[in-house]
Amino acid sequence: MTAEMVAAAFARVSLPPSRLIVQPPNGRTLVNFETNFYTDNAPFDVAPLRLLGHRVEIHVVPSVWTWRFGDGASVVTDRPGSAYPRLDITHRYLTKGRVVVSVDTTYRGRYRVDGGGWNDVQGEVTIPGDPAELEVVTATPTLVGY
Repeated sequence: MTAEMVAAAFARVSLPPSRLIVQPPNGRTLVNFETNFYTDNAPFDVAPLRLLGHRVEIHVVPSVWTWRFGDGASVVTDRPGSAYPRLDITHRYLTKGRVVVSVDTTYRGRYRVDGGGWNDVQGEVTIPGDPAELEVVTATPTLVGY
């Protein structure tokens, strides 16, 4: 059993795309407003694999997120963002229109063979995120109560 064999097996594991969450919800945001982005994926274990007769356990950790905001801007972070009121990953759109947003997730892993000590998997795997449409609108103030 070699580290290269485990890395090749890790590259074939079905890893999920991150679920992109945008606040405000419902696919709309405002021009010049700090739109919040985050995901809720977390580390997980893959069902044990059999390689050359050995039991290989893999612990998968999302480690890098590439946020694409649909207007040409993007940012790479080592955190998944968080829900309001903690605004970790935000973007301010400067013009109205429709944009397609997404988040790609890079996974790293640790493995152990036959219940032994944990080792880092060589390399990493990036999974493209599912695109989501976002409508950027302008708000018009209206006086009320007169």
